[in-house]
Amino acid sequence: MGWIQRISLLPRAEKEGVYRILIPPSLYPRFCVDPLHFVFENGERAVRFFCPEKDRTCLVELKIPSMEEPAYSIQVSDTVDATQIEMDFLIVNDPGSPKFDTNVDQEGRDTLFGWAARNIPEELKAMDAGFFPGQVRKGLSMTREVFQVLEFFCRIFGIKSIRLDALFYHNAITYERQGFGYFEGYAQMKRINELFQPGKALYERLDGSTPFRKRELAGTVRGRSWAIHDGILLDCGDPLLEDGWSSPIMYRMVGNPRAMVTFPDPVY
Repeated sequence: MGWIQRISLLPRAEKEGVYRILIPPSLYPRFCVDPLHFVFENGERAVRFFCPEKDRTCLVELKIPSMEEPAYSIQVSDTVDATQIEMDFLIVNDPGSPKFDTNVDQEGRDTLFGWAARNIPEELKAMDAGFFPGQVRKGLSMTREVFQVLEFFCRIFGIKSIRLDALFYHNAITYERQGFGYFEGYAQMKRINELFQPGKALYERLDGSTPFRKRELAGTVRGRSWAIHDGILLDCGDPLLEDGWSSPIMYRMVGNPRAMVTFPDPVY
């Protein structure tokens, strides 16, 4: 039995006491949340723990009244390996950031992060505002702190590694910088970096044929990620990339992060 499933068997107060570890401490003063009772100054509940008995997954969310979406949300799950935990997703939203509806199409249907459908007008606004694909708001620049608390959680229970899927190109580069290596996708990521160099196939496909393919952004993580989201890999004629983007599967060894770098010294 994995650790998430074991923790789920505890009484509610006890398992919430364990899962509070997954909330970065800086969020409490930032949003004026009582870290003992998880409430705002007016007594309204700020934090939700979804961890049903016998379930292998735990979701922790912090929501503030001014936002429909959570300011912070993390979901972790057991894997078939009891010494490994999976981070299913991480969402951090800045309430002071403008919001763009990239998560729904123009009929209001979920785009599934842009993979099932796209809302091009909203994506253009988001890109021009400096957002990355998949973002409805900017983040809070706290990826390092999130992995610090996640690793602390793992150390307590003797969990040896953290596994995740990098949904977008920019996610994979960010996780590299946090000490993640690749189970799958390393060759793809290396090839993408090679082909975005001047004169190479992806660089040449940044021809302005769509607003998401800007030549001047070839050397940036954000520019590459938008072009990949726009399907540029399908157009470059490279056998390794002929099926388009495939989310890499990545891992980080607890206490011994060993990054596999595919974009040295990235410019965001």
